[in-house]
Amino acid sequence: MTRENSQHVRFLGIAGAGMSALAHIHLARGGVVSGSDAQDAPRLDALRAAGARVRVGTVTEVGVLDAELDGVDVVVASSALPDGHPELVAARRLGIPIRRRSEWLPELTAGHDLVAVAGSHGKTTTSAMLALVLRAAGIDPTAVIGAEVGQLGGNALVGAGRVFVLEADEYGGAFENLDPALAVITNVEWEHPDLFPDENAVRAAFTAFASRVRPGGTLVVCGDHPGVATVLAGLPEPHARVVDYGLEPDRSWRAVGLGATPGGGVRATVRRDGRDVGTLTLALPGVHTVLNALAALAVASELGVATAEALAALATYTGAARRFELVGVVAPTDRHGPLEIVDDYAHHPTEIRATLAAACQRAGSRRVWVAVQPHTFSRLAALMDDFADAFVDADRVYVTDIYAAREHDTLGLHASDLAKKIFVPETTYYVPWEELADRLATDLRVSLSAAPDGVLLLTLGAGTITEIGPRLLASLG
Repeated sequence: MTRENSQHVRFLGIAGAGMSALAHIHLARGGVVSGSDAQDAPRLDALRAAGARVRVGTVTEVGVLDAELDGVDVVVASSALPDGHPELVAARRLGIPIRRRSEWLPELTAGHDLVAVAGSHGKTTTSAMLALVLRAAGIDPTAVIGAEVGQLGGNALVGAGRVFVLEADEYGGAFENLDPALAVITNVEWEHPDLFPDENAVRAAFTAFASRVRPGGTLVVCGDHPGVATVLAGLPEPHARVVDYGLEPDRSWRAVGLGATPGGGVRATVRRDGRDVGTLTLALPGVHTVLNALAALAVASELGVATAEALAALATYTGAARRFELVGVVAPTDRHGPLEIVDDYAHHPTEIRATLAAACQRAGSRRVWVAVQPHTFSRLAALMDDFADAFVDADRVYVTDIYAAREHDTLGLHASDLAKKIFVPETTYYVPWEELADRLATDLRVSLSAAPDGVLLLTLGAGTITEIGPRLLASLG
């Protein structure tokens, strides 16, 4: 066992999707893990069961912090935590090395053939699909994914092979120091306006990321996306070999003939270099899902996986948590039509449009309702007009209070400002958070009794909106 693998690492913000995955990998490699988070989360139960010591809540007492840090070799902190966080202050006072997540990832992935999956949207699904395909092919990868994937047993996969699949996040510069043998860029557009002042800043960050691919390595990109084209144009010469994918002609990997499947998924013919190589069948709907699968196919091929084998594995993919995740169904009765509730992490206008389009494909003749929780004041302020136009495929929209996350309201914004700007065929409502579940239950009872085809309800956002679906099922089921 190496010194790195036997270290006692303390993870701050350990309940987060990214940090918890790092903790699982360190535990699986034989290391000692402790950590803390301001809030509890279900994923902490799995960490505790695996041997991690986790404290929930904020502690400022010097004696308590010193005791918790006793024996710790290194502290790894979430990029969301300020430098003045009490545990960071205590670690500096005690002389314990501190790594931000962006500094720890190169240490974690050293010695592996790193496949870094980046993009403004779609990186979680792409990473999950790729990990599933590689595991099925016997490559035995290690993987860090930004959401729980039931088929993989969580958000981390620890394998004995050389390949390490990493969801590479631009937030907080998390992908800045990586050394990928192969990198993926799904798309590039303005996101995280609290960190990036404009789209040019985002494109510059992704250009720097792409330029870090090892000499002789490969860059797999969605050639259809204009932001990606700008990144490629800004790369120095020589740079990595580029393999593109998309729906447009002349892509190295292309999907054509997209159509819905009877089960609510999507099917397409896959072409490589202009030649049909197989049929892609996915259980989940949406053009964006097809694009993510193409990225996984392209990478798998680069790693030596036969196309037929990769397509077979993708056909079994059932999804990641909060990515078009079926919450449940209320069956029709002689008094009302059916209700299907789907939860999705979409919290950017582009993601909302893509998810809504997928929902319409899935819904057929049913009406599509949306309950959306805007995520952060800065994002809503910067993209207000785009948000207002993102719901055109919905029949009815309910906007609830802004989920502040790491921010405070310094912009004078309110969720009702967005509700007033949205125009959809039926209507848009602003509903306070504490009233949302009851209001939806009441309106659904009325509407379903008059709608024999039923309703597909989407709950959208990166915050607590995910709680609404289960509450509705309990109320209406």
